[in-house]
Amino acid sequence: MTGDRLAPLYQLTLWRVREFLREPEAVFWVFAFPILMAFALGLAFRNRPPERVKVGVVDGPGAAALRAALDSAGGIDALLLDSVQARNRLRTGRVSLLAIPGDPVAVRFDSTRAESHVARLVVEDALQNAAGRRDVREVREIRVTEQGSRYIDFLIPGLLGMNIMGTGMWGIGFAVVNARQKRLLKRFLASPMRKSDYMLAHMFARLVFLTLEVVSVLVFAWLVFGVPVRGSFTAVALVVLLGAATFAGLGLLVASRPRTVEGVSGLMNVVMVPMWICSGVFFSSSRFPEAMQPAIKLLPLTALNDALRAVMIDGASLASTVGMLVIVAAWGLVSFGVALRIFRWT
Repeated sequence: MTGDRLAPLYQLTLWRVREFLREPEAVFWVFAFPILMAFALGLAFRNRPPERVKVGVVDGPGAAALRAALDSAGGIDALLLDSVQARNRLRTGRVSLLAIPGDPVAVRFDSTRAESHVARLVVEDALQNAAGRRDVREVREIRVTEQGSRYIDFLIPGLLGMNIMGTGMWGIGFAVVNARQKRLLKRFLASPMRKSDYMLAHMFARLVFLTLEVVSVLVFAWLVFGVPVRGSFTAVALVVLLGAATFAGLGLLVASRPRTVEGVSGLMNVVMVPMWICSGVFFSSSRFPEAMQPAIKLLPLTALNDALRAVMIDGASLASTVGMLVIVAAWGLVSFGVALRIFRWT
């Protein structure tokens, strides 16, 4: 009896797996795209020596001496500019600060830019040293390069979460709506197949490729950039599995009603774009205002990314991520339940 019950689900899952493998574009977006993005962003934000601070010295009496004092400090590129050039370069961000000779020296900078504040401290220190200041207490520097604190370490879990969301929702959503548009679902309606079997087949087919999809990104990140996985691989696997099931459920929900690819594309963008922006894929979600944080924390991609970073980068146990996983699981259960209820064959 159980075998008869599972046979349609198995055949539907196998059909969906074969259908996916016949789509080269889908295979590219699932497997190649996240690796290419990780490579490009990893190169763009690779570890480099500290950049020299670019400072503009406004031409006038005492400008040459001021420039010499700044150049001698090290770590500063001082450019002698006339007043018009100086203001233009400050406005366009090509210099972080303007030093105006006089007694005392004046500094002009944009107080909203973090690099300008750093430049102010560097310039002030250089000027004080040039004036003969002696440090009251010597500080010994110990410089390290710690894996886990780099941008690429922050990025890889976010890319994994984004890819899990994108392939789960786009892959399932387009497949369902395409079948509805071609009247294939109308034929299924005439068969004894259960609605739940059809929907679960899409979810299980999605999970078939999940291992290869995630492992390929993690291995690439480890070999090329040395990105660590400090937590257990079992914990990573369970977090990824739960995330994939949740976004497959969301994909089914979004695709439950639309009859055209254009219609489902619009709904997908409405659901996914806020999470691309707010859920900490490329930068921390903590950058958004405090009033927005409760809503952002409840987004499934935010919870998934936070759980992946906790396990991969911080080495956290699965138990310590329960709160995040409950949010992810709740979205998945509710989405699949609602999708099962409102799904339309035609």
